[in-house]
This record gives sequence, C-alpha cells and structure tokens, in this order.
Amino acid sequence: MEQRHVLVADDEPHIGRIIKMKLEQGPFRVTLAYDGQEAIDVARRCIPDVIVMDIQMPRKTGIEAVQELRADPIFAATPIIALTTHIRSFVPAEVMRVGFDEVLSKPFDFGQVYQVIDALLQRVK
Repeated sequence: MEQRHVLVADDEPHIGRIIKMKLEQGPFRVTLAYDGQEAIDVARRCIPDVIVMDIQMPRKTGIEAVQELRADPIFAATPIIALTTHIRSFVPAEVMRVGFDEVLSKPFDFGQVYQVIDALLQRVK
C-alpha cells in the first residue's frame, strides 16, 4: 500500500505525538506542527496528502490556517480534518463551511480517525 503523508497540527505536543505514533503504525508518514502558522509553513514545504488540525492553537487558529490554505490552489482539494475538544463551541457545518472537510472531537477513537482519513483520501484519488 502506498504511504500517504499526513500533517498533524496540534498545540499540545503529547496529542501530536500520540496521533503520529498511531498513524505511523498504518500506511502513513506523519509530520507535526504545533500552531496554525507552523501548519501553514510546513504544509507549503511538504504538500501533505491530508491535514489533521486542531481548531484552537496559538499564532493562528486552525480556522485561520485552513482559510489561508484554502486560498492557495495547491490546497484547494487537500482533505483537512478539524480536531477539537470544544465540539459544543463549534457547529460542525460552520467549521466545514470555513474549509474543513470533517470535524472530529477529542478524545477521539483512532479507528474513526483512520476511517475519516481513508474516506477523504478515496474522494480525492
């Protein structure tokens, strides 16, 4: 199976490392970023196949980062998944309207994370 590149952006380093470890047990190569601005910079350097991004991060929020990425034609079709501990604070339809493809709440089930990533990657093949 082809190894796909995932960018994981989360300002909580332990969350990023756990996601990286779990995804790398499957067919994924993972790069980490720790705030919204770093996520944009890293994405532009490595052009990931999918991005998993926390919504509430310093420097730029996930919402600001996804809007900036979506403004770049390179990332127009890149699947971007929002992660949030504050699912009640964000209406999934509104989060998706700003540019996310899917919203997952923390704590999350890795089976669900794999399913969502796989389904989104199938759509953009």
